Order: sequence, then structure tokens, then C-alpha cells
Amino acid sequence: MTPRDLWLRFETYHDVTYFSPESRAVTDALGCKGGWMGYFAQRAAPLGAVPPEIVTAAFFSFHPRMVARALPDAWGVAEPARFVEARLEGVDRALRRMLESLDVAEAADLAGQAAEAAPIAGRVLAAANRALPVPDEPHLALWQACTTLRESRGDGHIAALVAADLNPCETLVLFSADKGLDPAYMRVARGWSEEEWREAEASLTGRGLFDGGLTSAGRALREDVERRTDEAAARPWDVLGEPGAARFVDLMTPIARRLGHLNEAMRTNPMAIDPVAQLPG
Repeated sequence: MTPRDLWLRFETYHDVTYFSPESRAVTDALGCKGGWMGYFAQRAAPLGAVPPEIVTAAFFSFHPRMVARALPDAWGVAEPARFVEARLEGVDRALRRMLESLDVAEAADLAGQAAEAAPIAGRVLAAANRALPVPDEPHLALWQACTTLRESRGDGHIAALVAADLNPCETLVLFSADKGLDPAYMRVARGWSEEEWREAEASLTGRGLFDGGLTSAGRALREDVERRTDEAAARPWDVLGEPGAARFVDLMTPIARRLGHLNEAMRTNPMAIDPVAQLPG
């Protein structure tokens, strides 16, 4: 069982908070101006009322001006603690609509054990999420654990990108080329202009990593970054051992596939994940 096998399951469950009409409705009701304000406020809320510069650094791939359109204005809409509550409210509504059963106590227990073992040293988003109280309801406790695991992996992924000397836009150029994502879609999703994208392509071309697509060196760098990310994300699952990790996969596979089928808002996403196509049915 590989860290990537596990990631696809808990990432899909976590992403309900950003890709569901219920979550958007909750932040709209609070007074957020658009979905992106709700996104940045909900995801950053465990950090407190931090300025946009901190969120830009922690989230890595978003253009600073995209973050600055949402923050700090969102903290005038509601306090960070209210956004922490709001994201659970949206997740609760979305999961109640999409899941056949909320009897996920076993999966929540396994994910909770893994989340408690997730590395947080040097991983700010993971630490902030793990410090939050665990909800009583199993389906929300599972979401909270998946969120901590997701942010711990993401923090480690950013460390690998920094070590590879890739800036945010360069990272997106390589990722889009590797996954066959439309550059225009990714520019909009992360706020980069065509000129900035072309500059990133030129920089990567100068390094021998890109020539309209990934070069062999570019593909090798991408593979190295992903390998390092997986290695840095393995520790939580060592606590469960192979049987526990395999059981988590068994429990989460049908859940993730169902979310993939029913969560239309996630059909196209910047992570290039498709649980329906990528998980066994």
C-alpha cells in the first residue's frame, strides 16, 4: 500500500469542503464575495487572522494578487473561528446528501490514528489543523483527520518543490504538462497571467525542463518531486501498519468513488484527480 494510494482516498473526502454547492452556500450566507473568498478563508482559518502574504506562502501555487482579493477582507466578514465552524457545516450538509451511510466510525478511527502521527515540524498548515478539536460525529471526525493528513502531505510537497528550485508558476507549468491539464484553466484557477505563464515556460526551457512539453529532464524532476512527497508522507501510515492502511483503503474506496460520481463540482479540478477513473470499482 503506497502513500499515493492512501492520498487519493483522503484527498477526495477532504475536497468536499471546496467542491460542493453546500460549502459554497455556507460561506455565501456568511457574506463572502464569491467562492474564492470562502475558499481562502476556510482553508486559512486554522492559522488565525493571518495576512495574505502568509497565506500566499503557505498555499504556494496561488498568485499573490488572487489571495489579496480575498484576504484580509474575509476576516471582516467573520472571525477565523467562525470559518472553522462554517467549513464543518458545509461538509456535514454535503456528506449527508452524497453518502448512503454516515457509519464511518472505523475509517474515522484509522484516519485519526494516522493524523496524530502526521509530521507537523516545519508543516504549518498540518500543525494548525491538528490543533483543532476533533468533532464528535464520525463523518466529521473523518473529514478533520483527512484534512490534517492532506495538509501534512501538502506541506511536504511544497518542501520538495522548494528544494527543486521551482517557483509556483513554474511548478504549475510542469504539473499541467505532466497531467495534460489545460494551461488556460490552470492560469485562471491559480491567478497567473498569460505573460507570467510564458515567463515561467521560458525559465523552464532555459533549464532544459520544458520544450512545449516535459523534456526527459523535466519528467525526471517531476518524478523526483513526487517520490520525495510520497516518502515524506509515509510516516502516518507506519503507525497503522500494512493491515491498518489496507483496511483504510478498503473502507474509503467506495466512499471516494461515490463522492466522485455525485460531486459534480469536482469533475474538473486543479489536482488532476478523478476517483471514478482512478479507483477500482
